[in-house]
Amino acid sequence: MCGIAGIVDYINPIDEDLLHRMNKRMAHRGPDDSGIYKHESVGFAHHRLSILDLSINGHQPMVSDCGNYVLVFNGEIYNHKEIRNAIAHKYSFKSNSDTETLLYAFIEYGDRLFEKLVGIFSFAILDKKKEELYVVRDQFGVKPLYYYQKDNVFLFASELKSMLEYKSYDRSIDYNALVNYINFLWSPGEQTPFLYTKKLLPGHYIKLSTTNPDRFSIVQYYDIPFTGIYSIQSEEEQVYELQQRLEKAVERQLQSDVPVGFFLSGGLDSSAILAMAKKIYPKERFPCYTIDSGDQSYEGFSNDLHYAKIVANHFNVPLKIVKADVDIVNHFDQMIYHLDEPQADAAPLNVLEISKAALNDGIKVLLGGTGGDDLFSGYRRHQVLNYEPIFQLIPKWSVGLLKQGFRPFNLSHPSVRRMRKVLTDLDKTQAERVFGYYSWISLGINKSLFNETLRNQPAFQAHQPLHDFEKLWGNIPKEENLLNKSLYWEMKTYLPDHNLNYTDKMSMAMGVETRVPFMDLDLVNFSTTISPQLKMKGNVTKYILKKAMEPYLPAEIINRPKTGFGAPVRDWVVNKLDTRINSILSSESIEARGIFNSKSVSRLISDNKSGKIDASYTVWSLLAIESWMRQFVDE
Repeated sequence: MCGIAGIVDYINPIDEDLLHRMNKRMAHRGPDDSGIYKHESVGFAHHRLSILDLSINGHQPMVSDCGNYVLVFNGEIYNHKEIRNAIAHKYSFKSNSDTETLLYAFIEYGDRLFEKLVGIFSFAILDKKKEELYVVRDQFGVKPLYYYQKDNVFLFASELKSMLEYKSYDRSIDYNALVNYINFLWSPGEQTPFLYTKKLLPGHYIKLSTTNPDRFSIVQYYDIPFTGIYSIQSEEEQVYELQQRLEKAVERQLQSDVPVGFFLSGGLDSSAILAMAKKIYPKERFPCYTIDSGDQSYEGFSNDLHYAKIVANHFNVPLKIVKADVDIVNHFDQMIYHLDEPQADAAPLNVLEISKAALNDGIKVLLGGTGGDDLFSGYRRHQVLNYEPIFQLIPKWSVGLLKQGFRPFNLSHPSVRRMRKVLTDLDKTQAERVFGYYSWISLGINKSLFNETLRNQPAFQAHQPLHDFEKLWGNIPKEENLLNKSLYWEMKTYLPDHNLNYTDKMSMAMGVETRVPFMDLDLVNFSTTISPQLKMKGNVTKYILKKAMEPYLPAEIINRPKTGFGAPVRDWVVNKLDTRINSILSSESIEARGIFNSKSVSRLISDNKSGKIDASYTVWSLLAIESWMRQFVDE
């Protein structure tokens, strides 16, 4: 994995010093090598983390033998050997790197190549003769890619912060995106906090002319194939096929010329990845890493250490235990800086600490279980879908009484909070109810936090985060099952814009590559053909994955309740971060920023502290936005 950046300037000569500055911003992504390239109106920058073919032959930017094509690439192409074998008779390869395979495969296939790739990637290829540039992102958004277009200048980068080095960069704020960050704690789709900076959507590529700024297009080359058509195989046959496909995915992603380790929470997903690796290499003692969150359970999470030890002992692998003793006060800004976006979650800090420990042990590649919940149904919001037939029978007039009946209950209890969340949208449409499970605060309270000037703007008033989700359902008109429609949402929004973003950014902050076998292209495509009743059977989530793992994992791991990496955010917000909140979200600070209404923010903080409402994550989101503003806008 690496960091890539580039510029197309249709008016001014390419500034070599700018390329060096953009490169320096993302040096953590690739400490092994770096390079820049410029040709007429195009400039490339690259930092390399050497994983395959550690020699100088893998140097980037990589130029073809004919001199016409130039590539900068971040990621891994897991099927690069198959692709290379298909074209080896026509090209002379100098290295064993997937970068060189990618370069010559593009020469051979053009944009038809993109749908052939199995891997995690973002890359840019310049065709000097045709004066065209292609900028491409992988099918599921495992690798980040941002772009900026304004005033005849086009920028792209693995990390948004690299583009800030461009002196004329327009830092105008997209206030609708801030509504998204407060609503979800992340922003789905293209939007970032900057108005002119977007995320290239997964499964898309940009094609632009390097001489004509009007010749700019975004093309979708892949979408997750939810067709409403399911396998007619028996349960046993589908379980067997899942085992085979997962094993193949892990085998692909074990390709490496450097040591490989594993995230191991002790949950089903990370344990399944390790189980497949041990099936392939039974004598290999893969180093594993887990978080020790202490003895105390909090906010619906519990310490996974006990289960991680069981799995490590089962497979006879070494387990390094990383203490979750994060100094949140001093690490908060660092976390936001590396995330590039004001994501409001503490889980990234655990990824950072594990990656730091792995790097200290000389491990440059970690495999993890991210994506299992999104493919096979692993969240509580998926279980709630079972009750939709009941919800639709409840008279709307009675919903108010139900809400009133739950008000006396203490919001500090996770079960009470979850029930209150379900009741919030009980009298709305099904789409609004399902969408509401992703929301952390009502849209009314959300928009009331902004100042009056913004609230009166028509575009701001019209913005409804739900609309973007409803549009996504329009992409899969033949899929009628509500669980599968929700999984499509997960894989198109929550997964790339939240989980995968922080997984990549926080591991790469330490110069460690994270691989996610559940996001293997063939495995994902297969998952859409599995009957929804095998993904969640009754109230049992990930049923088919659990059945697939029965021959490999202890029953205690397969049947354990879901927890996951977490942190005592509510306690932090009410207690540990109190001084920071009083300073950063003070009336003076809010008024000086000119975005939020100081009285509304103060009321939110007060009501949350008194327990009147559950808004700790909303307060955390406001802290994240202000931290991001200070680092990315004010600098």
